Amino acid sequence: MGRYRKLWWTLIGILAATFALLGYVGTEVYRKAPPIPGQVVTENNQLLMTRDSILDGQTAWQSVGGMQLGSIWGHGAYQAPDWTADWLHRELNAWLDLAARDEYGVGYAELDGRRQNALQYELKTAYRTNTYHADTDTLVISERRAQAIAQTADYYSRLFSDAPELQGTRENYAMKENTLPDHERRERMAQFFFWTAWAAATERYADGATYTNNWPHEPLIDNKPTAENIVWSIASVALLIAGVGLLVWGWAFLRREDEEEVAAPVKDPITTFALTPSQQALGKYLFVVVALFTAQVFLGGFTAHYTVEGQSFYGINVSEWFPYSLVRTWHIQAALFWIATGFLAAGLFLAPVINGGRDPKFQKLGVDILFWALILVVVGSFTGNYLAIAQIMPAEWNFWLGHQGYEYVDLGRLWQIGKFLGVAFWLVLMLRGIGPALRQPGDKNLLALLTASVIAIGLFYGAGLAYGERTHISVMEYWRWWVVHLWVEGFFEVFATAALAFIFCSMGLVSRTMATAASLASASLFMLGGVPGTFHHLYFSGTTTPVMAVGATFSALEVVPLVVLGYEAWENWRLKHAAPWMQNIKWPLLFFVGVAFWNMLGAGVLGFMINPPISLYYVQGLNTTATHAHAALFGVYGLLALGFTLLVLRYIRPQLVFNDKLMSIGFWWLNIGLAMMLFTSLLPVGVIQFLASASEGMWYARSEAFLQSDLLHNLRWVRTIGDVVFIVGALAVCWQVVKGLFFPDASEPVGAESGAQAYALAYAESDQAAKSESVDSACCGNCGGNHQA
Repeated sequence: MGRYRKLWWTLIGILAATFALLGYVGTEVYRKAPPIPGQVVTENNQLLMTRDSILDGQTAWQSVGGMQLGSIWGHGAYQAPDWTADWLHRELNAWLDLAARDEYGVGYAELDGRRQNALQYELKTAYRTNTYHADTDTLVISERRAQAIAQTADYYSRLFSDAPELQGTRENYAMKENTLPDHERRERMAQFFFWTAWAAATERYADGATYTNNWPHEPLIDNKPTAENIVWSIASVALLIAGVGLLVWGWAFLRREDEEEVAAPVKDPITTFALTPSQQALGKYLFVVVALFTAQVFLGGFTAHYTVEGQSFYGINVSEWFPYSLVRTWHIQAALFWIATGFLAAGLFLAPVINGGRDPKFQKLGVDILFWALILVVVGSFTGNYLAIAQIMPAEWNFWLGHQGYEYVDLGRLWQIGKFLGVAFWLVLMLRGIGPALRQPGDKNLLALLTASVIAIGLFYGAGLAYGERTHISVMEYWRWWVVHLWVEGFFEVFATAALAFIFCSMGLVSRTMATAASLASASLFMLGGVPGTFHHLYFSGTTTPVMAVGATFSALEVVPLVVLGYEAWENWRLKHAAPWMQNIKWPLLFFVGVAFWNMLGAGVLGFMINPPISLYYVQGLNTTATHAHAALFGVYGLLALGFTLLVLRYIRPQLVFNDKLMSIGFWWLNIGLAMMLFTSLLPVGVIQFLASASEGMWYARSEAFLQSDLLHNLRWVRTIGDVVFIVGALAVCWQVVKGLFFPDASEPVGAESGAQAYALAYAESDQAAKSESVDSACCGNCGGNHQA
């Protein structure tokens, strides 16, 4: 640990405390998950459903795309309703109408205000009172409610079939005809929807909040934010302000100013290594990155168009073959695959650099095997998605080979296991290159941090295997966010930070001391908020107040390190002037600058906008979430993966000269297109939905009538402009990569000397004192100091 002992112990202490908290509060999720009754009966002991039939309904919902077609408890797609909020509102209205006819002989709408208020009081009492009996594992409901359930279930059965009277509704919801052909499975799915609505309406304890902390907003039964919601929202804002203040104070008063800038070498040190066979084999990885990126952006435009023409693409009915739920699944999965591939390629390129310019034995074979395994998982998972949503795949195979139904982990379990094994194999390939370097003498702290992040990436994806097909959805959500939030937003963030620091250190552009200290400090800040901050996704997923308290408190701290990323971006961009050869990588550098900008805006500003419990209560499941998701997923991780891709491309094609015009179009049109997409369409739609959610209820903000209003319909059309700009930028970047891989421009090769010769040449041109200082401070330590010989 040496001089970094305090930083290391701070990071270790933070990880120990935050994972202990994540695990301890996670047990609360298991203990307090809303019960799935063994049987649901009427007061006359008529059996309506069982735990098995409800879970059968959960698997039926998964098979049609699950969270890619509408949402449950606010998690999922945004065009169709949130089925929890929609079911609840329909059932409540059915109950009121039945009660009005029973008691007054007319429909509810025909009653005067006094009688309507009286019935609403009865409604609230009937629905919020918990009639689940844990001793018998039985939920007892009234005869009237049983009738309301039956009416609502009939509507859903017709909606998910091809009933002609609901064809227009299916089109507005971007559902294909006969979404779920099997009548019995439609009935079971309706039971699952009922259970999610029951948990959202029933008080966990008498005179308390519902199992979902009073979500969704539903005035008919007085579902409104709890006192705890408001308290922890205020606390999160206060902590954010305090955290930013402390960070600025620390930045101003504790940051060392006596660190001298290193003298950049005359020649790029990374080019002093001859390309190894495994590095030369990375071209196909880069091609897959841009191929999947191209597919993803076109699928994104296709998916967005479904929000204005629910079953057609400019008049051509394509929903029977490629429905919204399928193309949205492919859109998200393609993004995850190409972004992950970009990170994997960056790691595989660095492994030989870390190992002193040498490949471990059979490293190229391993790189090739990993590539074809990746192709198999992509093709297999996409095919399985298609067969599942087309209802071709047998129901019993769906979870394993088809569609899990959960956003971001949609791929069938077999393909998920394949992906995990692939990432674990990448870990092995990385450690084979890192291990020998760690055994060399010298300062290995930065390399140790990079190694730890590689191990975390290799292992933590396995959290997605902790739940099964019939696992309680609250428990599933806990583990799903380990993957979506902790694995991606946590450990990939640390890997990116350490990898960039290592690259700049290896280039001799920043000192080893500064790179190591900054990386360790950044990792501590990311993990402090990021690990327990996982719970901010679970406020309303059947969890209790401690989950809300921990999630709100720590997730506010996630924003804190993002406020200084503008300075980091400027420092990175300034490096392009450090040496003439830095002009060769100015475009990857600019992409890294873009990452810092969108980290601040997309992850920071737009993320915190929906983060406090009081905010998320009204906007969960609205287009405000999509605004944050697009800005953070592409703006941060997408641009970072493209930056890594361009950087690796530049080194494995030494004769390449980036086309400045093509790259300028690519970079600026991507960023401008993303901004247009967000601020001319997604965010305005989300803000208008927020007003509707706060005033009328979540059901209304996601309703057919509201979403098809002229204003929102036109705003969704406006998104086409930003999408086109974005697609042009994407095609420009992708063509540059393809051109660089297969038709590189002829120019003077960038260095071919051996490592020792190149270093000698670089430093012989400066005086001995400067040379000694530069070598000592710039060497990243991966070679054990051998290059100083």
